[in-house]
Parts: sequence; C-alpha cells; structure tokens
Amino acid sequence: MLKFPARSFRKSIFVKLVITYLIVLLPVILLGLYLYNWSYKNASQDLSRATLAQLTNYLKDLNREIEWMEIQQFDIVEDNELNRLAVTWEMMDSVERRASLNYMVHRLTTFKSGSPYVKDIAVHVRPIGKTISAGNAVHDFEAPGYDYFSRMTGRDNDRLIRWNDALYLSAAKQTGVKGEAPLYIVQIELDTEKLKESLQQVNMYPASRSFLLMDSSAFALGSDEEADRMLREGEEALGESGDQASLWLVNGERYHLDKAHSERLALSVATYLPEAAVSRPLSKFETWVWVFSITSFLAVVIYAYSTYRYVHRPMLYLIQSFRRMEGGALDIQIEHKQEDEFGYLFSRFNHMLRKLQALIDQDFKQKLMMQKAELKQLQSQINPHFLYNSFFILNSLAKIGDVDRIEQFTQMLGEYFRFITRNGEDNVLLSEEVKHSRMYTEIQKLRFARRISVVHEELPQELETIRVPRLIIQPLIENAYEHSLEKMTSDGMLRISFAWSQGECRIVVEDNGGAISDREIEQLHHRLRHPPDTQEMTGLINIHRRIVLIYGERSGLFLSRSELNGLKVEARIHTGGEKALA
Repeated sequence: MLKFPARSFRKSIFVKLVITYLIVLLPVILLGLYLYNWSYKNASQDLSRATLAQLTNYLKDLNREIEWMEIQQFDIVEDNELNRLAVTWEMMDSVERRASLNYMVHRLTTFKSGSPYVKDIAVHVRPIGKTISAGNAVHDFEAPGYDYFSRMTGRDNDRLIRWNDALYLSAAKQTGVKGEAPLYIVQIELDTEKLKESLQQVNMYPASRSFLLMDSSAFALGSDEEADRMLREGEEALGESGDQASLWLVNGERYHLDKAHSERLALSVATYLPEAAVSRPLSKFETWVWVFSITSFLAVVIYAYSTYRYVHRPMLYLIQSFRRMEGGALDIQIEHKQEDEFGYLFSRFNHMLRKLQALIDQDFKQKLMMQKAELKQLQSQINPHFLYNSFFILNSLAKIGDVDRIEQFTQMLGEYFRFITRNGEDNVLLSEEVKHSRMYTEIQKLRFARRISVVHEELPQELETIRVPRLIIQPLIENAYEHSLEKMTSDGMLRISFAWSQGECRIVVEDNGGAISDREIEQLHHRLRHPPDTQEMTGLINIHRRIVLIYGERSGLFLSRSELNGLKVEARIHTGGEKALA
C-alpha cells in the first residue's frame, strides 16, 4: 500500500513528479506526430536558415578579423620608428639602423602571431631599398610587390586585393608630395590554407562543401579539392543562382546551395549539400515517431515505479526519522542498503545525531576551555619596558649604596614576577589581586615619586574573599602610567578605590592625565564593546572579555571622564548577590 508523508495525496512529491513527467512528455509525443507532417516540407528551409545564419556569422567573424588587421596595419603605417627609418635612414648610424630594423621585425612578427589568418606581413620601404617581413626578416627590396600595391592601394571598395592567387591587405604611407611614390607599403598576405580550414568549419554535414567568391575578380577558394572541382564544373550555373537558398544543378545532379554576401568585404561564402542527403533522414522519421511514442509510455510506467521505490520510499523513512528526532529521540539509527544518495543522507543523518549528542555534552566543556585559554593570555604579557626600568632603578640604588632600599625593591620585584608568572589557579582572592597591584604601585613610586602621587585605598574587609580573575587591576594601573601619567612632568595623580553595592563589586582606577579627549574615551569604550576581529588584543579588551566570560554581560570595564579630569576605568563584577565566591 502506498504511503505518503504529505497530508494529502495531491501534495505528495511522488504524485507531483509523475504528473510533471506526463505533462512534459505528452506534448512532446503530440508534437512529434505533428512534426512528421510538417518537417518533411520545411526541412530544407530549416537547413537554409541554420546554414545562412552560420555563413553570416562566418562573414562577420572574418570581417572582424580583417578589421583588426586593418587597425594594426594602420598603426604600423603611422609607427614613428618606421617613419623615422624611411625618412632619416641616411642620417642614422649602423647601430640605430640595426635597432630600428630589429624593432620592425619584432613588431611584424608579433602582428603575425596575433591572427591565424595572417600568412605574412611585409613592409616595402622605398627610400632604403629594403623589404622587412615577419617571415624573411630584412631582405632586398621587392619592387614588383611595391609597384602592384602602389597602384591598387586606395581604390574604393577594394579592401581585399588579389595577387598571385592570394588575398592581400595593403596600406601606403604617402610622402605628401603629389605624384610621388609612397614612402613605404604595408602588405598583409592572408593564409589561404587557414581560410580553407575555416571554410571546413562551416560544413554542417559530411557531404557538404564550402567556398569563397570574390566580387571584383574571378578569385574563388574552396574548402578542399572536391569543392574546387565543383567550382570549375558548375561555375556557369553558380552565377545564375540566387543570393541565398537555391538549387544548384551540376552535371545533372541537384545540390542544395546556400550563399551569404558581405558588401564590406566584397565577398560571398557559399555551402552546398546533395539534395538526397537533405531528404534521406526524413524517410525514417515516421518509424521513429511511433517507436518514440511507445517507448515514452513505457518510460512513464518505469519512471513512476522507480520514483516510488528509489525516491519516495526512502524519503518517507527519512521524514519519519526526523519526526522521531523532533520528539527528542537522539539514539535512533536508520539504514539504507543501496549505496546511493539516500545512503549518504541516511549516513549523514546518523552522524548528525551522534554529533548533536556529542555537541550537547561538549558545549559547556568547550566554553570553559575557551575561557581558560583567554584567562591565560594576559599572563604572558610581561612588559619589557617595565622590566628595563626596574633594572635601571636597581642600578641607580646600587650606585648610591642604598642597600636597604635595594633589598626592599628586589623583594617587591620578586613578589611581582612570582605572581604574574605562576601557573596555578586562574582565579584568586581579590585581596591577593589588590596586594599585587599595590606592590606594582610601590615599585612605580621609586621612579615617579616626585612627579606622581598615588592614592591606593584599602580594600573593604567584606570584599577580600571575592574570587576574581588574576591580573585585572595591575594592567589597568599600568595602562594609566603608560598612556597618561608618564607624560606628565609634575602633579600627576593616580587613585585606586573600591566599592560594593547590591551584589556588584566595583574597582575604580582613575588619573588626572587630561590629554585624552571625550571622543577618544568614547572610541575606547566602543572598542571594548565591539572588539576587532583579530587574534591580537589590547590589555583593556583582554580584561573586559575575561570578566564578561565569567560574570556575564552586566560585568566588564566601563570608561568615562574622571573627576580628576583624566580617564576613569571602572571594573564591575556582578557576583549574583553573594560577596564571597571562594
């Protein structure tokens, strides 16, 4: 019994596929019956239209190719180096002559390689008595070619010039003196073998042949020897044929002839096909129509059965499995015996369920691992500038022999580096973090005692047992020194304070460095909320992200203008209402 996953029979994909197939196939069958009666009468017309379109495109392509040659030929005629060669030859030394000739040979060779229809290109330079060509480089002046093309160049409607059973393009550079021979002639010889090959591409059938006819002369070129023979034998009848489709009678045999003409090229291209070859395929058309009709109806039955067995039934099974998965069953596995697309889908479905189950189990662990990775990043950021200044302070104390302060300073420095480099817990008591930040300010006092005063308030006792990420206060103090206070020559002020209100711990670091503008503060605040998509992070962004990852979006760093007229950085930690998170 057929089962359909859709709500009704009409909405089933299986039914839609079968109906679509019938809708597509039945008109084709009816059209085939109609075409039998119509095609026999119109086969020659269709053939002519297709052939004429191809012949017209062939002439257009040939015209584009010749136009390209004419443009390049004009560029060569107007080439400054060639003009200089012809005019100043006697004033040039041997090096200049050789360079100019090599330049022209190279340019002609490049031109020749740019089109398959160019057999050779030559420049007959009368003043120097030499001919330069792509094929023969520099050689003796070819007077016959120069004289012939001097007479032919410039005639109306003579783009292509016939000479020695070949076609040429020619252009001349005049001296500007009336009646004087041109300075030089640029002569392009078309490759007749390539033209024959291109004519063979026009032949639509094995029995068809093609040829080119020139209007102003008796020049004709066939696609092969058979075409040349037909031109000789049917030349008279060819002149009586029409401009497009017609019948061509040669030696008592009828040929279907199609001809296209180009006014711009003054050329015609024609192709012919024996009349028997045109009508031969249509004699079997009726038989194939009936075979096609019967085969099509059988194909409908086979298609319907195959669609149900290989598409509809596996799809129904897959949809049922999806519905079970939507109900919460993640431990189901489905099987498909054939190694086809549904086999792959079933395999991916099973893999998806296993992956989904694994992702549910791993999601929380993965988030914790990411947090730990970011928590450890700041530990590696030991400021080499701070380390250098510490050694400078030690050096200064040693020079004055202050042993007590050296002992005090080295002890503080050791405690400082021990705290930032230890690999123990990622979270510490706030009291330890405050102690470390106070140690850092004491070290900085040795450097800036005369310029910067520090007010480091005591941590309220009720906040001492709150656990916070390591290294969140000292980098804020370091940021104040590095970007603001170090630039001040006197009266610098740094204040660190703490507050607790409604389950939120606040750590405030502010200074009186007024160099920062409100716009810069706003930009910094925006960068905290929308960090750049790069691996490298600044200290403020690092601290902000660590606090947000652990305590949520309500926590983090908040920037504003300080009452001291500098930057105020406020670290807010929401502890969920409990003061001690130890």
